[in-house]
Amino acid sequence: MKKLLLVLLLVVVAVIGWGVFRRNTPPPVTFIRVKRETLVSTLPTNGKAEPFEWQAVRAQAAGLVNRVDVAEGQAVAKDAVLAAIADPAKQADVDTAQAKVAEAEANVASLEAGPRPAELTEIDNASARAALELQESQRELATLQRLAEKQAATAAEATAVRDKVDQLRVQIAGLEKRRRNVTPQPDIAAARARLENARVALKLAQQQAAQSEVRAPITGAVYGLAVRPGTYLNPGDLVTNIGQMDRLRVRVYIDEPELGRVALGQPVTITWQALPDKQWTGTVEKKPTAIEALGSRQVGQVICAIENPDRLLIPGTNVDATIRTGVVENALTIPKETLRHDASGDYVFLLKGDAMEQRRVKTGNSSVTRIQITEGLADGDAVAMPSDTPLKPGMKVTASIEPRP
Repeated sequence: MKKLLLVLLLVVVAVIGWGVFRRNTPPPVTFIRVKRETLVSTLPTNGKAEPFEWQAVRAQAAGLVNRVDVAEGQAVAKDAVLAAIADPAKQADVDTAQAKVAEAEANVASLEAGPRPAELTEIDNASARAALELQESQRELATLQRLAEKQAATAAEATAVRDKVDQLRVQIAGLEKRRRNVTPQPDIAAARARLENARVALKLAQQQAAQSEVRAPITGAVYGLAVRPGTYLNPGDLVTNIGQMDRLRVRVYIDEPELGRVALGQPVTITWQALPDKQWTGTVEKKPTAIEALGSRQVGQVICAIENPDRLLIPGTNVDATIRTGVVENALTIPKETLRHDASGDYVFLLKGDAMEQRRVKTGNSSVTRIQITEGLADGDAVAMPSDTPLKPGMKVTASIEPRP
């Protein structure tokens, strides 16, 4: 029993001793050496790709899209038909004009063919029958007139026969006029004129209907196709965009404090998350002329021109951009995560013996991971990496210095 108590007492003493030792042991902190290297200064940001040369294609007439002749990304030549818009009113005009042309052509053909023999025979036979009947009626009228003078016939009978004679004379005159005018040359000339007018009207209607075809204004590739068969368009509505894809313009957004680092002609590298293994290169072409709000950021739009020979980068895509703003030889650098900030500016925690020293520094160019120190540090100094333990000036630490890469 005494031995058990002695063991427990020793354990308690060991635990208390370990806790005291731990409290008195400086916390471990990782440090990294300041080094000199060639620093490629870059400015990472984001942007959007668009064709270097492009035009929006808009509907010139209202109507329904009855066909689309192109697909997204398809290469087209200038004046190629992209889509056709059916205007019901214009199509009705074409149909009406075609009907009038057909009617006029049939009329001319009929007149130029001349009268049919059966038609002439019918007219001649009718004229002969009417002439014979007129002779008989005239003889009957003469007989009735003589009898009426002798009061052997009534005046009403004579009047009835006289009316019949007059009707026959009118009938014969009409048949003779019909016989004379059955193939009049003036009527053929007028019919031909009406046919020509109908053809002119049809051509005009077809030209107006043809204006509903949407054509490519330039040679390029289709992107942003906004219509499909059945879409109703008003004049001015977007049909698609046509752009030249071999060379693209990228609008990148640079935060206002960083704009001073950007210069014309600086190299730029573009990446797109959809093709992570692909890169596009170009140069800064135009600096911003104004500052604008982009969400919570105040940015300037920097225009970059990049080559896109395979046409893999699609206009309208959101891209990542890295501008190389400079190269500094023999630069004194530290990892960006070792640099700290407060109201007075930038500083680092420097290892002095076994304690921390807060050292104010001035910075220069930077890359994605490292930053140049122009004042405050020397080659070989050890600066503290981020730590879970809050660091303070003069604080004792257990240093662990990483080897230089």
